[in-house]
Amino acid sequence: MKPPQHKVLKSSFHFVQHGSWGWKVALIYDFFMLGLITFNLFCLSANAFLMSDYADWLFNFIQLPQVLNFYEASLHPWVKTTEGWFTSFLVFELAVRWLIAIAFKHHQRWWFFPFIHWYEIISILPMFRFLRLGRAFAIAYNLHSHGYTVIPQKWYARGNFYYRLLMEELTSRIVLTIIGAIKHELQTSTMHKKYIEDLVNHHRELLATALADVLQESLGKELQAQRHDIAKNVGLVVNKAIEDTPELSQMLRLIPLVGGRIEQQIQSIGQRLGENISQGLLEPFTHTEQARDNATYKLIAEKISQVAIENNPEIDRLVESAVFESLDALREQVKTKQWQHMLAEKQADKE
Repeated sequence: MKPPQHKVLKSSFHFVQHGSWGWKVALIYDFFMLGLITFNLFCLSANAFLMSDYADWLFNFIQLPQVLNFYEASLHPWVKTTEGWFTSFLVFELAVRWLIAIAFKHHQRWWFFPFIHWYEIISILPMFRFLRLGRAFAIAYNLHSHGYTVIPQKWYARGNFYYRLLMEELTSRIVLTIIGAIKHELQTSTMHKKYIEDLVNHHRELLATALADVLQESLGKELQAQRHDIAKNVGLVVNKAIEDTPELSQMLRLIPLVGGRIEQQIQSIGQRLGENISQGLLEPFTHTEQARDNATYKLIAEKISQVAIENNPEIDRLVESAVFESLDALREQVKTKQWQHMLAEKQADKE
């Protein structure tokens, strides 16, 4: 048995400081109850077997009926008596722990104790005595988790694996049934469009915020990076437009000496004017570190998010397809057996 590594131990009473007298009492009590419950369950299991018809046939078959007769005459009454005393002890022990829980305020309300320890209360009844095994496992797991190797590591690992396997199979079946029922309801019921519409309406504000962020991070950054090239190209287009305007060239040629110079200046001014106008038009759509929240993109996103689904069949089909594909993706994820991957990894490690 290796010593514990933790400073606190969740005992049968409450969290107590490691090394204190309360910790020692709690530790001894846990071991005592573990041994007592284990012995009681062993006696009950042996008694159930020896008092069965199969045991009567077996001992007659191996020609040892006197052994069974000795048990029935001498040991069986003792087992019944000790079971009565042990049941009384469990009632007394549970009442004492309840009083301790009330005195030290272990729970928010004094009457929470029987609901939290329901399996211990039910295990007192004769027909539910097998639930005492649950308390024995709880004590053993508690001691094991704090460094006391009550359960062999191989047994613990295997038990934990099968526990996870069982819980995963149960939860998977439940989740798959629910997903299938939801999908069937959406496909067959005329109310599915109302459900989808309510879902979209509930997330319109979030959609607008996300869309504004996407526009600002993608389109805004790209426009910021290309704004000078765009403005330069627009300026060249304006310059080209002035060159391709014969009426302006003919009118300027009527001015002697300075007509050509004026034409060049007009082209230069037009090109610069086109660049400046482009820069001004692009400014509200560009993304900079100083202006993270772009009001223009927010307005565009809000308008897009408010588009009525019922008036646009394409958007209706898009949202409906997204909902069904999300359910299918969730279903495939749930159908993935994690315990199979764990088993394959263990097999690979062995090889």
